[in-house]
Formats: sequence, C-alpha cells, structure tokens
Amino acid sequence: MAQDHSTFTIRQASPAELLWVHERIPEFFGKEVTLNFYTDRLKDRLHLALVAEKEGELLGFKVGYQSEKPGTFYSWMGGVRPEFRKFGIANALAEYQEKWASSNGFTSIFFKTRNRLPPMINFGLRRGFKIVEVIRKGGVEDYRIVMRKELGGKAKA
Repeated sequence: MAQDHSTFTIRQASPAELLWVHERIPEFFGKEVTLNFYTDRLKDRLHLALVAEKEGELLGFKVGYQSEKPGTFYSWMGGVRPEFRKFGIANALAEYQEKWASSNGFTSIFFKTRNRLPPMINFGLRRGFKIVEVIRKGGVEDYRIVMRKELGGKAKA
C-alpha cells in the first residue's frame, strides 16, 4: 500500500531499487555491494523494503526484517540521497516502517549505526529510540551504536 506525502510517495521496493538508491548514499561508499547483498539477506524472512519516490525518481529507501529475537523488528538499512535530505523523507520512511511493524505484531524495533554518524544517532533519539548497547569494533569512530524503541504491537505467537 503506497502512502502519498504530497511531494513524494512511499511504496514497497524491489531489491534492485534498494541497490540503486544504496549506491547513491555517500555514507555507504567504500564497500562494493551487489544485488545479492539484499536478496540473500531478505530471502526466507518476513521483511519490509520501502522506497520514497517522486515522479518516478527514487529519493530514499528503508529496509528491515524480523530479527532472531521474537517480536523484534530489525531496521537494517536505509538512507536518503543527499540532494533530497531535509524534506521529511527519512522520517516518513521510518514512520511507515514502524506502523507496519506494529501492525504485524512486533513489539520493538532496533537499528545499528556507527559512532561516526551523529546525524543518524540524533535521528533515532528524535524518533524515541534509546541507546541500548555500544559494540566496540575497530576504532572509536566505528563503534556500533545499537538503538531500540518499543512499539504498540502485540507479540506474535
């Protein structure tokens, strides 16, 4: 079900669309990814893959899936192309994802980011996420910051 935000629409995405937007997010540069990066991770899992688009142009994406922990949704990857930031796209994608997760019985959602990405940490805090863990990996800039938010859904059986 697509949602219209007057200037852009959010709809479900194909792995090829996810990859196309991914390749245009500068924060992801340095690690070559292929279509298998998405198809392998999402196969055989309950997942939600979204894109925001305007007049056929892909602006941003957000993708997540059911985690190993029951009732918990993992917001795995996402981003907005730099020229389309500050228009509420990331917030709208996150809102759609959280509502979908809640309506599908998930009681919490989490994501990981890195210490070198304070805008993403701030985004999570503004959306009601709490920092629940710091994973030391590499230098301090690459420490993983795990953020979690409780949802209003009912636990899946």
